[in-house]
Amino acid sequence: MNANMAFRRLLALPAPLRARSYSILNRPAPNYPGHVPLTYLERGALAIGSAFGSLRNPHRHDLIASLGETTSSPYFISRLRKAMLANDTGRRILKDRPRITSKSMSLEKLRQLPQNTVGYAYAAWLDREGVTPDTRDNVRYIDDPEEAYVMQRYRETHDFTHAITGLPVIIEGELAIKAFEFANTLLPMTALSMAAVVRLKKVERQRFFQTYLPWAVSNGLKSEEVINVYWEEELETDVEVLRTRLGIEVPPDLRDARKALRDQKKAEKAAREARERLGAATDEKKR
Repeated sequence: MNANMAFRRLLALPAPLRARSYSILNRPAPNYPGHVPLTYLERGALAIGSAFGSLRNPHRHDLIASLGETTSSPYFISRLRKAMLANDTGRRILKDRPRITSKSMSLEKLRQLPQNTVGYAYAAWLDREGVTPDTRDNVRYIDDPEEAYVMQRYRETHDFTHAITGLPVIIEGELAIKAFEFANTLLPMTALSMAAVVRLKKVERQRFFQTYLPWAVSNGLKSEEVINVYWEEELETDVEVLRTRLGIEVPPDLRDARKALRDQKKAEKAAREARERLGAATDEKKR
């Protein structure tokens, strides 16, 4: 898929926008369990508050979830739903509406799959990072039920993207994944989350802009839309086969890069201390 086709795909127009005709005093009934209808004023206030709150504390997943929902409507989540409707697998996902939880997906069975499979990589990644499929909040602030499911699907499959790329959940790895997802989905929250780059140390920020951001943008634009992957049917697929089919290249191992930097700093510190001891010993002899 060339760049022009990618941009045309991303900028496809959504369905006509519908104006709200209610206020906080005559709020309509919810459209699905857990739904909270919001006025435009409430949506804007929640988006701004969630943005500042999640920037101060990137581990507040509830604020990140609220930011994603309040900034995706009306255009961006509609575009993502249209992308699913235009794809055979995407249409099946919308029809079946599968959920990814610890009840619907046995991690114990996934751990027993061959190590080169998507399912094993997913379970191993969850174990390594200390997270579970149940850590994702339910969608509340998107009005259309099918669009709400699209956001829920994006949220629950986010860890599969982590797993097939190998990027960890530390801030640097999460930023790379968010940049990839923005290029691939255009969801504003994924771009807004990258404001957390200010929290990186100088060397981490330099590594992100030189290595992981170019990888994310290039692969996010050229790859197939990951929202259309029926992950439940790919659990026994070879990871490399799936990456090749989607057009995703493996990024440099972030954990190895961080370890190499730590080892370099330790070696430099040891060399500096050795020089200082040698200098002290030389001064002592001169006395």
